[in-house]
Amino acid sequence: MEPRAIIESILFVSGEPVTLERLAEIGDIPPEEIEAAIEDLRSSYRKEGLSLDVVEMDGGYMLCVRSEYSEYVSRLYPSIRRGLSHAALETLAIIAYKQPITRMEIERLRGVNVEGVLQGLLEKGLVTEMGRKEGIGRPFLYGTTTRFLQEFNLKDIEDLPDMETFTNSNTQA
Repeated sequence: MEPRAIIESILFVSGEPVTLERLAEIGDIPPEEIEAAIEDLRSSYRKEGLSLDVVEMDGGYMLCVRSEYSEYVSRLYPSIRRGLSHAALETLAIIAYKQPITRMEIERLRGVNVEGVLQGLLEKGLVTEMGRKEGIGRPFLYGTTTRFLQEFNLKDIEDLPDMETFTNSNTQA
């Protein structure tokens, strides 16, 4: 079987980023062939004018709809972002920039209880428990998920605008 077709089928059904190593393992394909096949897929999707693209995200590859078609997809699957309150977005931003972070540290920064908001972000799959902090009580540490990266069109967490740019643009609005 052709490596390109194997990779395409794996990415099609995965629904989340698949690492190069995992693609090699599943498809029994050398990593250098995988990289070439992914480039071939990207190129042929563009050349044929297809709505798909293979994007690098969170240390892996994922089959996605190109951004110019997102308006139509969002009619079928409305964005989670639209359903987030101001408090949830503020809490999510703190977690994204400060992760891993405890609930108490988030509450100290926001000045209010975030238990309900945090639970909502966990249920939406935007935030996850990353472990526990050493020390008294061993509180949970929270961080963002791959779903967060997908919702905000980020390749990885380093693609967030730097905190200063983010806060300056919000204070000017």
